[in-house]
Amino acid sequence: MRKVIALSLFVVFSIMAFSQDKYYNDKLDGMKQIQAATMLAQQSGRYVLCQVGGNWCPWCIRFAQFATTDSVIAPMIEKNFIYVHINYSKENKNVEAMKYLGNPARFGFPVFVILDEEGRPIHIQESESLEEGKGYSRKKVEKFLSLWTKKAVTTMK
Repeated sequence: MRKVIALSLFVVFSIMAFSQDKYYNDKLDGMKQIQAATMLAQQSGRYVLCQVGGNWCPWCIRFAQFATTDSVIAPMIEKNFIYVHINYSKENKNVEAMKYLGNPARFGFPVFVILDEEGRPIHIQESESLEEGKGYSRKKVEKFLSLWTKKAVTTMK
């Protein structure tokens, strides 16, 4: 079990250490990323936020920068999600991961897939409705994320 946890942490930290302007690593196996993120989600009581896209996609980079620097969105993601970038490019289409995630590429890029703590896809979100001008709307992204936290999904009204 310790080896699995160590490997999972290695994968996640490798992803995080990847260049600040390159959020996607086309060498990584998307399914291994999903498995590692799911393990961390189980341990921390959070869901997984998969951002599918590539370094070739300007809107993918814009969202990644926004999500990690915005004073409202960054802490919201940190508190509620394990955030992972799943590469989709001509070099690595991550076919197995795309199939597992419900073939989200049909929505364009970036596309977001929320996984529950068991790693099951529970929502696919296209990004166009979150855009505003040449960037992303804090209000729209905040609403999207707040509707798909573990607390929001599992709380009875």
